[in-house]
Amino acid sequence: MSAADWGSAICYAAAAVGCLYALFAVWAARGFVRSGLTPAENHPAVTILKPLHGAEPDLCANLVRFCDQDYAGLVQIVFGVDDPADPAIEVVRRAMAAFPDRDLKLVVNSRRYGTNRKVSNLINMVAEARHEILVISDSDIVVDRDYLKNVVGGLDDSSVGAVTCLYRGSATSGGWAHLAAAAIDYHFLPSVLVGLKLGLAAPCFGATIAISKKTLAMIGGFESVANQLADDYALGAQVRRVGLSVAISATSVTHVCAQKSAADLFHHEVRWARTIRSVDPFGFAGSAITHALPLALLGMILGGITPAAIMVVAALACRFMLQVELDRAFRLRDDVFWPGPLRDVVSFVVFVASFFGRAVEWRGHRYIVQADSSLLYFGKIET
Repeated sequence: MSAADWGSAICYAAAAVGCLYALFAVWAARGFVRSGLTPAENHPAVTILKPLHGAEPDLCANLVRFCDQDYAGLVQIVFGVDDPADPAIEVVRRAMAAFPDRDLKLVVNSRRYGTNRKVSNLINMVAEARHEILVISDSDIVVDRDYLKNVVGGLDDSSVGAVTCLYRGSATSGGWAHLAAAAIDYHFLPSVLVGLKLGLAAPCFGATIAISKKTLAMIGGFESVANQLADDYALGAQVRRVGLSVAISATSVTHVCAQKSAADLFHHEVRWARTIRSVDPFGFAGSAITHALPLALLGMILGGITPAAIMVVAALACRFMLQVELDRAFRLRDDVFWPGPLRDVVSFVVFVASFFGRAVEWRGHRYIVQADSSLLYFGKIET
């Protein structure tokens, strides 16, 4: 056999494993919706921390959802920005004006505690938190009205140090944003579900982290992750290090995707991929087998059409089954099939590209990801 034939055979074998992975993910998705934590019974007082940067699409409407929670306990919301000229400030003021009876506070503070600007923002904000229970949520998250009581309920268990939740994607408009949402829905979600089912995943997502001030103090505060790229993952790791668990709520939230160009999509996803690679290099390398369709197509290029056609059809069939199950389990309501297969090809390109370099772009700044997953500031991106 020639080198091309060997390469083709390896691609077919990996694609076959990828099909089995997709079928296993279908089963994992069905099991996930029947599990999870129960809603809060005691409704303790809660402070929500919302670090912001820029006037993102639909930001005001998304903030209003946090202000209008169906929750019996006291709720304080602290919004934070690190730049007095940030356009998010005006959006926050509009939201605050719509809820004059709510306990809402805006913190504008540019003080830095490390290279991760979001964590510095959180450190400045937490000083204004009046309640023991903290719920941290990224700026681009959409939630339902029962979100807070579902998330906080997990902390009723004394063995739980933090609660997080899965998130699905939602596109604003345009093909690039839809591709970004499909990456969350059809790559991120199944990978986490399979990892959880096999006991290999230890997730903690910035979309939502509920934690008490006591636990936060035990792990050294937000300062302990001030230089980490994957600050959410690092925070979860710190919680587990002190003997507590990170629970996953049965509720899920929505991450708003607003990529407007191929460059936006590529830079965001390479940063995402390099983040995962930095915290779990072996697991990330092993995720190569999840790209069944691109591997089958690569086998076709190397070895001819006849055997590859069967594998391509199998990969598409498994992809379709997985999409249908994920759409049902997470209420994705995606009425078109094209994002899945196209998304598979784009994800494979991002996967390969992530191995070439350690630079990432984030919020208009460039960083180098070091071996310990910490960030080295490289400079502001000139536009």
